[in-house]
Amino acid sequence: MATILVNGVKREVQAPSDTPLLYVLRNDLELSGPQFGCGLAQCGACSVLLNGKEVRSCITPLAAVGDKEVTTLEGLPTRWAKQRGLSADQAAKTLHPVQETWIEEQAPLCGFCQNGMIIKATELLERVASPTLAEIKEAFTTSGPSPHLCRCGSYTAIIQAVQRAATRMVKRSDVL
Repeated sequence: MATILVNGVKREVQAPSDTPLLYVLRNDLELSGPQFGCGLAQCGACSVLLNGKEVRSCITPLAAVGDKEVTTLEGLPTRWAKQRGLSADQAAKTLHPVQETWIEEQAPLCGFCQNGMIIKATELLERVASPTLAEIKEAFTTSGPSPHLCRCGSYTAIIQAVQRAATRMVKRSDVL
């Protein structure tokens, strides 16, 4: 049995230590954000944040998690609320700004890759408050183990959503 911290909650799972984190998240914890895409860390659909850094959960063994915090798509609102010091009531009504702008820009077409795209955008915006277009493109293409792939080609909407989220996150930081 292993205890892992997922989306701010300690969870006990019964899985061998070499089980891919993706399988634990989807099968044992019933989280549907991370997707099985290629199983080789080449598409990004399975991405999660591990202590704030994007990892591909399809190749990350459960043993690699240890006491690090795993954040999935479902946990982004809680992560944002915690970073902003929001109350439990406010947190329950909150989406992460990246999720908000994804909806506003209507970034997803089929939606399959969006988990990984949103996770990568969140990682980027937590590191770089106002990224340039080149930094956004680099984040999705050369900063990880492989590029994040969108088979529908909604890259323009994704870039616009990241830019809009960056502006929104900076403005909200100024308010606090």
